[in-house]
Amino acid sequence: MRRRVVITGLGAVTPLGCKVSEFWERLVRGESGIRRISLFDPSGFRSQIGGEVVGWNPEEYIPDKEVKRLDRFSQFALVAAIDAVRDAGLDFSKEDVSRCGAIIGSGVGGLREIELQHLRLLDKGPDKVSAFTVPKMMANAASGQISIHFGLTGPTAAVATACASAANAVADAVRAIRHDEADVIIAGGSEAAVTPLGLAAFGAMRALSERNDDPPRASRPFDAQRDGFVLSEGAGVVVLEELEHARARGARIYVEFLGYGTTSDASHITQPDKDGAGAARAMQLALRDGQVDPPEVGYINAHGTSTPLGDEAETAAIRRVFGDCARKTSISSTKSQIGHLLGASGGVELVVTVLALCHGVIPPTINYEYPDPNCDLDYTPNVARERKVSVALSNSFGFGGHNTCLLVGHLRNGSS
Repeated sequence: MRRRVVITGLGAVTPLGCKVSEFWERLVRGESGIRRISLFDPSGFRSQIGGEVVGWNPEEYIPDKEVKRLDRFSQFALVAAIDAVRDAGLDFSKEDVSRCGAIIGSGVGGLREIELQHLRLLDKGPDKVSAFTVPKMMANAASGQISIHFGLTGPTAAVATACASAANAVADAVRAIRHDEADVIIAGGSEAAVTPLGLAAFGAMRALSERNDDPPRASRPFDAQRDGFVLSEGAGVVVLEELEHARARGARIYVEFLGYGTTSDASHITQPDKDGAGAARAMQLALRDGQVDPPEVGYINAHGTSTPLGDEAETAAIRRVFGDCARKTSISSTKSQIGHLLGASGGVELVVTVLALCHGVIPPTINYEYPDPNCDLDYTPNVARERKVSVALSNSFGFGGHNTCLLVGHLRNGSS
């Protein structure tokens, strides 16, 4: 019998708030977290807008001395993890920590630290490069710091599959719990790539929106006038737990994790498969893993980046998998409101998907004004909608052709 996995805790650090409750309330209201970048002077960049975490104060969670030894992406991850563990009501002093771990994804890791120390190297020489450079910049710093903070000695790892990183991290965590390698895993993703190099590099690819004169309306997934994604930062983390373990400690269970699917396009390093074949197979695998038929899925949190090719390919993939019921399925893109958090996006969007199920509310895709004939599904335009659904899907697709889809639903009766 396959061990069942549930989600018992949520944590998020986003451009719309650093508490899950605030983030959800602002999301449902249709607010935008996109503005002109203030972390540095963006003048001269093609894109000058982003989704920044405003008023960041990690000292509320982490001693100041430790904060200085963490890159911003690790700070985000650790704070989101602390909130998720508190939300789950977990006390690791009462747990077998050898069966608890942390798996966190990140597309680029400590990019800010790399830039700062490279400048120091050029300006002051090699002897002035910080001894903390490597521990701050490495992509596994976030998962390592979380495991150290809570004393977890079970499965702990980092995942880097570009914008699918967080979703892959969750899938890996689910696999470990199902296979009896762990009882509890903190999983998700974190990213802090709103830096000069990050903005310049994605801008050079012409991947970013250049709607600098109207930041809140720049991210417009599935809209005919979309012109690229908005670079953002933050973290999304969940506590995954074996069902009977959660029940034994009287945990509040948000949803059951039903299935996942992972595939590769194997076609282009940055462009999606035009007809969405790889994405479609990932969705099909998630449905098969969860023993769910397409008509049962009431909501899809789309990858929906606001890029011309990506949104069209995802729409084609949804049509391929859901057929006649594709138009009856509610879809929305969280990125319309907070931009693209790269490797963290799947973590934040899983949190949103869970809350949509729990509250019976589909968050909107804002800035949807001009229909695209090639994107012809129900994207929940501009205004949140009350709809009770029992099963929902969260899509994450990344450069390199990585596709990962996560399937969650209300707790089922009996065994799977």
